Amino acid sequence: MILEHALLNILVGEESAFEKSMREGLPLIESAEGCFGAEVRRQSEDDSTYLLLVRWSSIDAHLAFRATELFTAWRDLTHRYYREPPSVTHFHEPLTR
Repeated sequence: MILEHALLNILVGEESAFEKSMREGLPLIESAEGCFGAEVRRQSEDDSTYLLLVRWSSIDAHLAFRATELFTAWRDLTHRYYREPPSVTHFHEPLTR
């Protein structure tokens, strides 16, 4: 399992509209093959910064999603609110204790 981490910097004043679009868009991501859930959190220190976390079966599953109509619909809903392209990274399974 891979955890996608995307830091989203939103245009100031567009937070409510972004959140509305994100509520519509999350089911698109979650319906993608290889996706095991997604969530978005608003940063406490900066109301215009959000964190998107998506659980994927693999990085390849995430990249495959980006080539689908689902991604195009996701992009159309959310990307117009970004101040800059998001910083996207992937993380492996948690360390064992």
